[in-house]
Amino acid sequence: MMEKLSLALDWTPNINHIGFFIAQEKGFFQDLGLAVTITDPSMDNYALTPAKKVELGQADLALCPTESVISYRTKANPFDLLGIATIFQEDLSAIVVKADSAIYSPKDLDGKSYASYHARYEDKIVQQMIRNDGGKGDIQIVYPEKLGIWDTVLNGQVDATWIFTNWEGVEAASGNSPLRYFKMKDFGIPYAYSPMMAGSERKILAREDVFSKFLFACRQGFLFAVQEPDTSVAILRPHLPEKDQQIDLLKALTLSQPAFGQEEGWGRMEEDMVDRFLQWIYDHKLEAYPLKVEDLMTNKLIDTLG
Repeated sequence: MMEKLSLALDWTPNINHIGFFIAQEKGFFQDLGLAVTITDPSMDNYALTPAKKVELGQADLALCPTESVISYRTKANPFDLLGIATIFQEDLSAIVVKADSAIYSPKDLDGKSYASYHARYEDKIVQQMIRNDGGKGDIQIVYPEKLGIWDTVLNGQVDATWIFTNWEGVEAASGNSPLRYFKMKDFGIPYAYSPMMAGSERKILAREDVFSKFLFACRQGFLFAVQEPDTSVAILRPHLPEKDQQIDLLKALTLSQPAFGQEEGWGRMEEDMVDRFLQWIYDHKLEAYPLKVEDLMTNKLIDTLG
């Protein structure tokens, strides 16, 4: 009998998700007795976040940033969201503006507009980045529909937003809309992992073998993407929204591959990296109490993969 698992993606299908679709297409999930359903936010126009779907029992796993795990663990009615693996070993995200703008560094965002996903810590992170660069953090924050945020920058409605350089960055280059990037690490923000796979700790502990098999198949999928790029992008392309069909998938994959990590380290989250981010959140009074890494993530399942 096949074990059922559902994964809620953090965005419409893109290069960050390639390993999941490979694992599905190549039978890696099925070979391990798993029937995996993959959903994405376009199905409900992002009415619910992936983490919320896990909390409501609508998905077994969410693809989400470290901030989501922190947020669900510390809200008024805490939920036992637990990170079990990361997609990338390094941060591939950045705050971006158009290259033809007069915004040359974060401090120049004072008085400008920023399109926010309305995540719990996002706005404070961006404001602190501006301050770290010598600005005041005086930015106009707007909240467009999530799936339309990127368009607000491309069409000039908003000055800046947060993107993945290996996806929207490639799209911008493909559409001859060059960007200027501001990376967190370059402006004193010790950002952690995004995206990571997270689920209910209680449910994961009850089905450790199933979730371990899922991660094993995912690792096969992402490593396949490194070894067989042409085949891999051909597998991903049919899942892309129509508007993303023009993106140079091989370029996006080339930018992503180094961050997937090697077989032995795939999916592993470094505790020190997460701890630095947690300390930063506490030091900047975004949480009232210090947070412990072991309450938010575990490498236990990754360690079983061998």
